[in-house]
Amino acid sequence: MDVETISKKGSVQDIRPTHQRLVEAAEKEFREFGYSGTNSNQIASRAGFAPQTFYRHFGDKLEVFFAVYEIWTQKELALLEQHAGIGKIADTIIAHHRIYRVFRRDLRQLTVENEAVATVRAASRKRHLEKFSEINPAADSIDRVQRIATLLIIERLADAVADREFALLGVSEAEARTVLINMLGTLLKKEMSE
Repeated sequence: MDVETISKKGSVQDIRPTHQRLVEAAEKEFREFGYSGTNSNQIASRAGFAPQTFYRHFGDKLEVFFAVYEIWTQKELALLEQHAGIGKIADTIIAHHRIYRVFRRDLRQLTVENEAVATVRAASRKRHLEKFSEINPAADSIDRVQRIATLLIIERLADAVADREFALLGVSEAEARTVLINMLGTLLKKEMSE
């Protein structure tokens, strides 16, 4: 446990707020078992609570999925801020997509099936575009449609590397990474240096 205290009875207790513990448990469940392979009882149990505790904080599994997606978005945006070099940005995106591979697979599927997920995902993508503009304000000079298309390609390329799709087609990860770097270079208007 990340935050613990010793109770008066001498047992170790987690003092993180219940809501936070449920979201963290859901994040782990979704990463390991996916959206369809997880239910609210598993999430509550993993967080150390009885099943009814889940419904005191979330209306349903989709609501906690949104909370986990927000955490994913915040983590990726924070990771992008840490790396100025385009090669480092590419590596960061690939690594993050790899860690959340199962979650992202389900995100893609739910985006097709559920309008609320599609809307939340569009908002996340807008935040990514804003972050790339913060990293390099020259990106705003690129046509809006081109910036959006490039972001979608970057996203899909990173997912394909994480899912080993390139490897299964005989393309090395290094070659796929080069394509990703070129796409990032288009969006960020930077030299393709690593």
